[in-house]
Amino acid sequence: MESTPTAWSDADTFLSDLLVGPDPALESALTAQRAAGLPEIEVAPVAGKLLNLLVRISGARRVLEIGTLGGYSTIWLARAVGAEGRVVTIEAESDNAVVARASIDAAGVGDRVDIRVGRGADVLPTLVSGFDLVFIDADKESNTIYLDWAAKLGHPGTVIVLDNIGREGEIVRDDSTDPKVVGTRDGLRMLGEDPRFDATALQTVGVKGWDGFAIAVVV
Repeated sequence: MESTPTAWSDADTFLSDLLVGPDPALESALTAQRAAGLPEIEVAPVAGKLLNLLVRISGARRVLEIGTLGGYSTIWLARAVGAEGRVVTIEAESDNAVVARASIDAAGVGDRVDIRVGRGADVLPTLVSGFDLVFIDADKESNTIYLDWAAKLGHPGTVIVLDNIGREGEIVRDDSTDPKVVGTRDGLRMLGEDPRFDATALQTVGVKGWDGFAIAVVV
C-alpha cells in the first residue's frame, strides 16, 4: 500500500477499532469539545490508550498534565491512576476548563482530577512536588519551561511524555522561524543535553498526520 495520509489515517482507525474500541464517556467528551468549538487537537485514541498504559506500567499515582483542552486525555490518565490516585491538569483557557470539568465528571473520574486554570508558567511554581508521570501537551514555545518544571516536580524515575514532536518533519530545519518548530527543537535538545533526563523520541503517522512524541525518565 502506498504511504499516504489517507492510508495512515485508515490504519490508525483499524488499530483504534481493534485495540481501543468504543467508549461512550470518551466519545461524549469529544462531542462536547466539538460543540464548544474547541480545536480538534486532542490526542488520538491509540495515543490516549498509550498514556493510560504508561501510567499503569509505571505504577504512577500522582500525574501532572500540562494542557487539558476538553479533558479527553485527562480521562485516560484519571482512569489509569485508580481510585486512590490523583491527576493535576493545567489549562490556560477558562472556557476550555469548564468543558473539561463537565466531561471529566460525566466520565466518573471527577474526584481524581484537580483542574488548575492559568498559564503553565504561573501555575507550575505553585504545585507540590512528587509527580510520578508528567504529560506535556500545551504551547510548544514553552516546552523548555515545562520540562524544567517536570524535573523539579518529579523524582528519579518520573516518566515524562512530550507530545507533538514530529511537526511534519520540520524539526530537522535549524533555520525554521515557526515558533512551534523552534520550541519543539529546543525541548528535544534539552532532553538530549540536560543531565536530569534520559530520553528517546518516536515519529508517528496516523489520524494526526506526521507527528510523534518523546518519552523520558528523570534520572
